[in-house]
Amino acid sequence: MAISEGDKEPKFEAQDSDGKTVKSSDYAGKRHVIYFYPKNFTPGCTIQADEFSVNLAKFKKAGIEIIGVSPDDSASHKKFCNKMGVKYTLLADTDHTVSKGFGVWGTKKFMGKEHMGVIRSTFLVDEKGLVFKVFPKVKPAGHAAEVLDCFKS
Repeated sequence: MAISEGDKEPKFEAQDSDGKTVKSSDYAGKRHVIYFYPKNFTPGCTIQADEFSVNLAKFKKAGIEIIGVSPDDSASHKKFCNKMGVKYTLLADTDHTVSKGFGVWGTKKFMGKEHMGVIRSTFLVDEKGLVFKVFPKVKPAGHAAEVLDCFKS
């Protein structure tokens, strides 16, 4: 079941890059971005993480938290954060529970073959916990600036 604009953000719980449990309730009353990506250290995911990192000060100044979610484990996220200088939360969704909750775990095609995976997507959530913007099938380059612009509107 995909999440649509106007829906309540699904509840979630997952481990961050330090192995700490992070819950959706930790973001109650806060504007935030939750973006889903397939895998650490791949070209598109590296671009996306870097662009959110480059714009992090602008997001923080606007009072917006950033959360990245992938099927990678906490140890992989720790290495990715250290190498890429990621200073925002990355969540390990190794059992795909969070991705399924947002409706972004599904069938993908790559080189003519189908497989299950994360469909790169982003959700913008307001202070009331409502999703006010959904970006399905995201193109990584330029996406962080596009997200920031949506919060300015």
